[in-house]
Amino acid sequence: MGIRLEKAWMDLNSETIASLPAQLGVYHVANSDGTVLSVGYAGAGHLFGMRSALEEELDLHGDQATKFRFEFTANYRSRWDELLMLHLHDFGQLPSHQKAEQSRVGRLSPD
Repeated sequence: MGIRLEKAWMDLNSETIASLPAQLGVYHVANSDGTVLSVGYAGAGHLFGMRSALEEELDLHGDQATKFRFEFTANYRSRWDELLMLHLHDFGQLPSHQKAEQSRVGRLSPD
């Protein structure tokens, strides 16, 4: 298993979100073209874990956000940093609403 989040995309909607357990983890949210809109995490501040975090993403991105993929992990902060570094490596910048994170994110060379 590599360090990339390569799980299959799922439809991002209230029904799918409600079916998830209230666990901690990381995720990608994307539009219908597969462009990642957000690299996020469900942490201790999210009352219902992944469900709460993804509902926030729906509120933030509206109809643009159509799919997501995730992984449950108790090490969500370090895994989130890793995913941010991978996104930065692959695309040269972070998603637009996460640009403030770019100055604190390290560099990664996974190739």
